[in-house]
Amino acid sequence: MKYLKYIFPISVILLFCRCSDYLNVVPDGTATLETAFSNRINSEKFFYGCYNYLPNMASAFDYPGFIAGGDEIWFDVDNNMKGNSGARLAQGQQNITDPYLNYWDGAGGGKRMWIGIRDCNIFLENIDNVPDITINEKVRWKAEIKVLKAYFHFFLMSLYGPIPIVDQNIDVSAPPEQVRVFREPVDNVIDYIANLIDEAVPDLPPSITEITTETGRITQAIALSVKARALIWGASPLFNGSYVFYQDFKDKRDVQLISNNNSADAIQERWERATKAVKEAIDASHLAGHRLFIYPVGYDVMSDTTALKYTLRGCVTERFTTNKEVVWHCTNGNAQFQNWCTPKIYTSYAGTAELSATLKMAETYYTRNGIPIDEDPYWDYERRYETLTNTVPETNPNEEDPDTEPSSYAWHYHYIGAGETTAKLNYYREPRFYAHLCFDRGIYELLANPDNGTQLVIKNRSGDIHGLVFQDCHPSTGYFLKKLVSFRIPTNTQTPTPYRFAMPIIRLADLYLLYAEALNETKNAPDNEVYSWVDSIRFRAGLHGVVESWKYAKDPAKPLTKEGMREIIKRERLIELSFEGQRPFDLRRWRDAEKYLNEPVRGWDFQGQKLEDYYLTRVYFSNRKFTYKDYLWPLRSSTIVANSNLVQNPGW
Repeated sequence: MKYLKYIFPISVILLFCRCSDYLNVVPDGTATLETAFSNRINSEKFFYGCYNYLPNMASAFDYPGFIAGGDEIWFDVDNNMKGNSGARLAQGQQNITDPYLNYWDGAGGGKRMWIGIRDCNIFLENIDNVPDITINEKVRWKAEIKVLKAYFHFFLMSLYGPIPIVDQNIDVSAPPEQVRVFREPVDNVIDYIANLIDEAVPDLPPSITEITTETGRITQAIALSVKARALIWGASPLFNGSYVFYQDFKDKRDVQLISNNNSADAIQERWERATKAVKEAIDASHLAGHRLFIYPVGYDVMSDTTALKYTLRGCVTERFTTNKEVVWHCTNGNAQFQNWCTPKIYTSYAGTAELSATLKMAETYYTRNGIPIDEDPYWDYERRYETLTNTVPETNPNEEDPDTEPSSYAWHYHYIGAGETTAKLNYYREPRFYAHLCFDRGIYELLANPDNGTQLVIKNRSGDIHGLVFQDCHPSTGYFLKKLVSFRIPTNTQTPTPYRFAMPIIRLADLYLLYAEALNETKNAPDNEVYSWVDSIRFRAGLHGVVESWKYAKDPAKPLTKEGMREIIKRERLIELSFEGQRPFDLRRWRDAEKYLNEPVRGWDFQGQKLEDYYLTRVYFSNRKFTYKDYLWPLRSSTIVANSNLVQNPGW
């Protein structure tokens, strides 16, 4: 396959490219592109500059996987985020005149992704001219830049669908008709990404050995994981030819931009290719030493329950030196992100307790039996919004007969404050519910508050110590995002002091669940191979395997069918990867976003002081709309005017 070779200019997209466009990418203090590659020091600056175009997963407001694109996190848009691009997009205000989070043009909070691709091409075209760099270093740098270029293409494809393939830069003297490029079919883009990564992988290291100087740089495992994700997108319902709405999506050449081949054989072939790619990524990750995170053994004065909660938070919040589950992480600082999620446990309230989990997410997690709350006949689903007191028994719960069912108090000892009253929704839930979320009268575990000390019980009704203080400082829905706050933060400071960690871009649990999903799609019915990859995640979360757990469900046969297991795997991803910026992308590639993103944002009434007032479900936003057109983000109208060969995405 032959790909177009051209340069992508800046704001007047795909029309003209001036010489000055080249000069704005050279390192500070250098005057020309030639100088930028005159020695190793300058070329290394250019090399790391290409990494700077990676989307910032440490930003809750500018990354499409968080507030802007999903339904997991909410905040008070009326008081704090009126002018924020992500907030406006979340409220259904996307448009074609000036799109929010515009990653195509680099506007409205979005990064200039095409400029990043252009810089990658400039690097590849010039690095061989650098005199004082070793051959091995040159080969590795080129391989990393190729993977970055592939990832930038993938990220743009995941937002916009068909995109131009920028393999090389066009000469600045090229005529306008050569610069007016076309969008390429999604299948061609995916093939390009896969081929570019295959070309780069042999020249990449299996893992990073120089932790202090090379952390975040691309490895074989990272590269193969990006390839796997791209092929998974190609096999998923949004792009696999099954979406009727794209059947006539063509450009002015009459080229079909998203496949309309929805035959069973074609879709099967896509999933088989994706399955192979994900397994290669997993094998490379294992070879590099990546493994599911478990909180280190040998802990003192800590219950197994607390240690498990540290495990389920630590797989995200522990640093890469001890957390080998993260295959690729974002190197941007996330201090502000953490502060917005932290309860008001400090003297100063500034910048805390604004980002909250929606009530929908609280209802997404399983019961303690490892099944959805509406599928568990032993869980009181109909009365979940009523309240219940965690009554302290007369006898010491630690002295109860270990062979009998523990009392409610004993079972919830590390989950809900003793003698406190909270919603039934917060009782008898799976460990990830308590590790990822904190709620009114729930226990917030921190290393600063050991199990043998005074428990930190969150009290966030209006007037409580952690509740509404003033209109701009309150937990918006009543559920704190505990998952994104390190358990290592101190509590003896006046202001929030976040523990720096790197948000994961890809972690091993993600790959395991992608592999289970792909395997399930290639088989007539799920088998032990499919179950084992899902169960490995469930076992780490303190649950039984899928088949064993569903014996207690209303439909015990659900895991035995391809369709039933597909639904289970989806739910497992939505729980395991919650609040990590993945959910909106999954909902779109599954074509499930219309089902989830048209529901109102709900939570408890944070203004309620009395018990009966606080535990009233409140609708915080009811007008969000997601329709067929929102599966692909729009191109700015002026961009299409500048290049008449571009076509707008369907519906816009």
